[in-house]
Amino acid sequence: MDVQGYAPSTVYNLPNHIRELLHYLESKQINNIKELNTKHIESYYHGLKERGNQRRGGGLSNGHLNKHIQALRRFTEYLRKVGRLDIPQIQLENEETQHKIIYLTEEEITQLFKATRHEVERKPNTSPAVYEAIQARDRAMLAVFYGCGLRRTEGVSLDIGDINFDRSVVHVRKGKNYKERLVPISKTNLKYLTEYIYDHRPELAKGIKTEALFIAYATAKRMQGQSLFIRLKRLQYYTGNKDLQEKEIGLHTLRHSIATHFLQAGMKLESISRFLGHGSLESTQIYTHVAGVNQEREQPFNNIRSYDPIRLSEDERGL
Repeated sequence: MDVQGYAPSTVYNLPNHIRELLHYLESKQINNIKELNTKHIESYYHGLKERGNQRRGGGLSNGHLNKHIQALRRFTEYLRKVGRLDIPQIQLENEETQHKIIYLTEEEITQLFKATRHEVERKPNTSPAVYEAIQARDRAMLAVFYGCGLRRTEGVSLDIGDINFDRSVVHVRKGKNYKERLVPISKTNLKYLTEYIYDHRPELAKGIKTEALFIAYATAKRMQGQSLFIRLKRLQYYTGNKDLQEKEIGLHTLRHSIATHFLQAGMKLESISRFLGHGSLESTQIYTHVAGVNQEREQPFNNIRSYDPIRLSEDERGL
């Protein structure tokens, strides 16, 4: 799992769940992995559902049970791949969870873009060009995290060379699980990136050579996720919209928002899944509940292999 790029917390936790399975098997006098079968797994899982929560009392949460299911799937998949055991795929359905996704409306997104032009009190020793550059960087930030739906680390890791202006795509080199993908970008968002990179970014770089797309004015070094998050919170405040200001938002909220807006506009779940770089349709289906849309699965997909020109409706709305 570590080699495949799973998060450190997942690499630590999932094997612990498998240890519980092995302990259960030993309690049933099963001491060889080749004796494992689907009936053992189902019996073990049903025991988990009936087991009490040793820390808080009550039963195990559905989210915790789903982590066990994930561990069981990965473990049996590993056994099949290495030839240790010819065991069928386990038929355990994920438990329903109340997964609350916060997203912004299209009007709220428009307000964030407008807030990038908000007049701020300027420091005496800072030139107007610097403030214009910071505002242009804010628009580029929204173009990347909303317009392209990038994850936090994906956007932070972007370099100038990852923007292909001729093909109107962004090359995500450091995606989740080390997967690369090409993400289409609308004309309007490409314009924001062009203005930032060519007209304003040099003001922030101060002559220092760096390939990082988002750079801080104070250091001319790559901005980290926390710094970009602070800029987003500042834009949220500048909107003057009290309802928007009260929302707990972050960079990932922008990603949730574009996915929800695509789904509401009628885009197929498979296309949204490729756009977001999801490894499975299960990850994308959470947006069907948010958007109030019911889409049937049509076919499985492979992660994006070539540029798929998705038409973004934001062009006509100036987003």
